[in-house]
Formats: sequence, C-alpha cells, structure tokens
Amino acid sequence: MAIKQTGDIAAHRLSSEQLSCEFGDIAPLLDPTAAAAAASRCHYCYDAPCVQACPTQIDIPGFIRKIGNGNLKGAATDILSANPLGGMCARVCPTEILCEGACVRNHQDAQPVAIGALQRHATDWAMGREAVQFKRSTDSGRHVAVVGAGPAGLACAHRLAVAGHRVTIYDARDKGGGLNEYGIAAYKSVDDFAQREVRWLLSVGGIELETGVAFGRDIALETLRQHHDAVFLAVGLAGARALELEGESLDGVMNAVEFIEQVRQAKDLSTVPVGRRVIVIGGGNTAVDAAVQSRKLGATSVTMAYRRGLESMSATWAEREFAQKQGVTLITHAKPVRLIGGDRSVSGVEFERSVKGGTERFTLEADMVLKAIGQTLVALGLERELLTFDQSRIAVDADMRTSLDKVWAGGDCAASGGLDLTVQAVQDGKLAAASIDAAFALAAVKAA
Repeated sequence: MAIKQTGDIAAHRLSSEQLSCEFGDIAPLLDPTAAAAAASRCHYCYDAPCVQACPTQIDIPGFIRKIGNGNLKGAATDILSANPLGGMCARVCPTEILCEGACVRNHQDAQPVAIGALQRHATDWAMGREAVQFKRSTDSGRHVAVVGAGPAGLACAHRLAVAGHRVTIYDARDKGGGLNEYGIAAYKSVDDFAQREVRWLLSVGGIELETGVAFGRDIALETLRQHHDAVFLAVGLAGARALELEGESLDGVMNAVEFIEQVRQAKDLSTVPVGRRVIVIGGGNTAVDAAVQSRKLGATSVTMAYRRGLESMSATWAEREFAQKQGVTLITHAKPVRLIGGDRSVSGVEFERSVKGGTERFTLEADMVLKAIGQTLVALGLERELLTFDQSRIAVDADMRTSLDKVWAGGDCAASGGLDLTVQAVQDGKLAAASIDAAFALAAVKAA
C-alpha cells in the first residue's frame, strides 16, 4: 500500500487472518487445573480487604473457596448475586487497583490471587450452561421505567425484577449493553459476550427492553413519572469534550469513543479505516483502548499524548503497560495547542510543554487524531433542578434519589461520588433498586 504524505487513512491494512489474531481474547479462560492452582493461593481472609475494595462487595474468598472445591455453580451464584454483570466486570474491571490491588498476597510474594480470572472462570462456566437462574418474587403490581440499558440500568432492572416488580428499559441504541457493547475495546470482550450477558439478565423475566427510544426526544421524564411508579435514570455521559483548538474540524479528527464504537460494531474488522500515523489525545482508559486498537488495525505509529504526568493519568499502570507493549508511544506533559492541516485533512498536532526556564513547542505528524479527553452529560430532557451546581451530573443522595419525587439516577450520569467504572455503575443500579423497593414497601404500609 502506497504511503501518502498526508491524510493516509485506509482500511484493509491487515488481512482478516492477522486481525483475527490481533483481536483475539487477551485474557483467555483458565482451564480447571490452572483455576484450582490459582484458587489454592487464597488465604480466605476474615474481613478480607479484597471484598472491601470491590464496589459491589462480592464475597471473594467465598467464591474462590467454592472454585477450589469444584463447586462452580455455587461460585457463580455468589458472584452474580452481588454483581449481575459479574461476567463483564471480570473482563473489564481494573482489578489491579481494586480487589487484586488489595490482596494480602501482594505483601508476601508480590503476586495477588488472580481474582479477575477466577471470577471469569466461574461466571463463563455458569452462563454457558445457563446454570444460574434467578427466580422472580410474586408480581408486585409495580412498574418501573429505567432509562438506559447500560450497566447501571441493567443491574437496577435485574434487581427490581427479582423483587417482583415489572420493568421497562428504554434505550436510544439498537442494542442494550451501553458502554459494555459500544464503548470498550473489542479485544476485551469477544464472542458477542455483551449481548449474551444482556440476554441472560433479561431471562429473569418481568423486564421489557425497548431500543431505539431516545430520552428527551421520544420520551419525556414527566410522562414516565405519570405512567410508572418510579423512574431510574441511567443515561450515561453521551457527549464528548471538545479540544476547542484551531483545526479541530479537519478531516481525520474524531472522538475516540466513536472510533471505538466503529471497531466494536464492525462485522469485518478489515473494513475499519485507520490512519498510518495516529495521535490519541488523553490519558484515560478510553485513550488506551483507542490507541491499542489503532495499532492492532495496522497503524504504523500510534502516540498517546497526555498533558500531565503519569501520576495524574486515570488509566491504570496495567493499562499503560499493556499499551506500550502493543507498540503505543506514550508522551506526557504534552499540551495540544493546535491541529495542523493541509488540503482540509489533519497533518499533525502542535504541542507545548514546560521546560526549565519556560516552554517549548514541538509538532508530531498525524493522519488521524482521536480525542479522548472525557465525556459529558447530555442534559436533553433533564430539568435543571436535577443537576449538580455545575450541571455536569445528576445530583443524587446516598440512595441514588434525585430531588424529584419518584426519580432515581445512577451510573456515570450521576454524582454518586464513585469511580466511573462498570462495576461502580452496577453498584449504583443495585442501590437504586433497593431504595425503590423500600419506597414501594413503605408506600404499601402507609396505604394499609
């Protein structure tokens, strides 16, 4: 393939066979022998720090003990009872800073118990056999609207359905799953796992998923409040921050989340166009996912540029290390000041960084620039009184209640004080479901 001086963005840089290898599962399943060996390293700590580090409070020593005893169904039941999206979380959770980061084994032999791999071992076994099925309580007659079919919305709906309430989930996309389906790297979730997990969650019964229904366009909050006993808002952060720099509208400049979605939804990865020289601006997991996938699609050079130091990056040390092993160059303390273009296409990015006695500027060539500097709340359909002072999130209390009666919120869209992680979104959904269920019970007592 001929090399163009500028605007060198093309598909089919690698063969289908090469791409199949590049996008294979980066963390293949443990076999039974390896799982038993990994489980044997657990000390089954009393008041285990790994449990405290897990936002969903999974009984980690308990499920690992069951794996060691060969009771995979019991292990999976423990996991999914605490985290109904435990299969996906086993794939995408930053275990290095959560459960495994807190493991006491780190202080003994600098190697934690492989909690994430063991969690996946149990949940994949169970879901592949439909071995763990939750039973609904008697129908309560209550009906809840959940807006958003991402991790928070799905977790909330599942908990409410188990409690006997009917749930309708509304989502603007064609498929449920939220970021699990559209926003994480393809190599982290292979074999259509996100959709298989959605189907398993819905199999509990009592949940209806309506896709292609956009909040603020097709449905209004007040209408939902009038026709449902409660509303849970899990709309995520659908907007993307702009660089607000000269040249941002040039061809070849796009949001990293859109690029990741292209890769995730492609039926044939070889048809996804990628630049020969790619610059990703940002320092979070989205930036890492975009950078690594660019490299795997066949980009010759991929540079991830971040304006602060490593200590400020939201991407974990494990994510950074993985990106660098995949051939991504990481540059820190590099503040973009303008995007340079020729013939309407981006040709490079000019950066500024501090040096002793002042600042210096340097330019990196690029055919494609991916912006990964954060997502924002799209407030369409949301009343101002629902939002935080800076209007960046939906304001909630410890039970995920908003300032409006009958309305709860959770996940990335809510200012719950937690991390912007799948596992935290699941916990927000669980807390909201418990609060909604308690509100229904209180209302029933008052009405009696």
